[in-house]
Amino acid sequence: MSVFLTGFPGFLGSALVDRLGDRTDELVCLVQPQYSDRAVSRATDIFGSDWGESLTLVEGDITDPELGLDAETYSTLESRTTAVYHLAAVYDLGVAPEVGQAVNVDGTRYVLDFAESAGVDRLHYVSTCYVSGRYDGVFTESDLDVGQTFNNHYEETKFRAEVLVRERMDAVPATVYRPAIVVGDSRTGETQKYDGPYYLVRWLLRQPSIAVVPRLGDPDAAELNVVPRDYVVEAIDYLSRLDRAENTTYQLCDPNPPTIRQFVSTLLDAADRTGLALPLPRRVAQSALERWDTLESLVGIEPGTLAYFTHPTQYVGANARARLAGSGIAPPAFESYADQLVQFVRENPNLRSDAMT
Repeated sequence: MSVFLTGFPGFLGSALVDRLGDRTDELVCLVQPQYSDRAVSRATDIFGSDWGESLTLVEGDITDPELGLDAETYSTLESRTTAVYHLAAVYDLGVAPEVGQAVNVDGTRYVLDFAESAGVDRLHYVSTCYVSGRYDGVFTESDLDVGQTFNNHYEETKFRAEVLVRERMDAVPATVYRPAIVVGDSRTGETQKYDGPYYLVRWLLRQPSIAVVPRLGDPDAAELNVVPRDYVVEAIDYLSRLDRAENTTYQLCDPNPPTIRQFVSTLLDAADRTGLALPLPRRVAQSALERWDTLESLVGIEPGTLAYFTHPTQYVGANARARLAGSGIAPPAFESYADQLVQFVRENPNLRSDAMT
């Protein structure tokens, strides 16, 4: 098997490469030029100083129709590739629409073109549960276009990218993986950047023993579906080996996610803080952060994050649960690893929070 992978040395891509290296004849990673040094460092961490025997790094760019490759390289890879893992995307709630379009939508189109011309056995595409947008109800693996509105351009562009994948499934057999909100490793707490739930973690750690926590709606009416990186990577690795996974969508979500009240309470305990709830209208709070950069810098919270504290959607993953049954791969309860996440933030306070494609 010759695998072509985008999204290395990203958070999920790096962990997946570690697993794929043991079961591929050839593993080629498309790397943006600005991340070349980081890719070499990550490859060395995974495979050792002789990483070149296990992994080939090729500089390129998915926003280019030829993936940023010269004609000879494109043709060579096209003739050898049997499977594509497409992870590269802008994972940023505040992404500008033109950037989201170029990377998430056009980039996926160009990867699909490559996969089709290569005649691959399978495209493994990493989407997100949040293609649901703000759908009010239960969103299943068979759902996609349900007339939803979107919290941000990230969700909308990932939705449009998944539409492209589904439209091409006759020509490009594909498996779609939709993780919920991905956080660090459940065993070590390790993560690559601080976004999403980490804004709340850092907000709590900056405060004294009694911490003010904004209450943006009914904390019992919404859930926050969070899964650790190790579960997501183990699930993708396992499911991608199954022939019956062709043209199937898997939602890699927590079947018993915490409510917002439970989520905040768990993080307060992990941070050794007592919470003091401050009721605020979500739209007012979000608008204030968007309008005043000084306020956003002061509180250290990405405005787009607030929408997820009143998110109306619930996720189910029947396909994933059925296929993973008996494998020992299942999402751990959030409260079982929250301490590790918070401890990692304590020990690594200066980790970056900007997005990497």
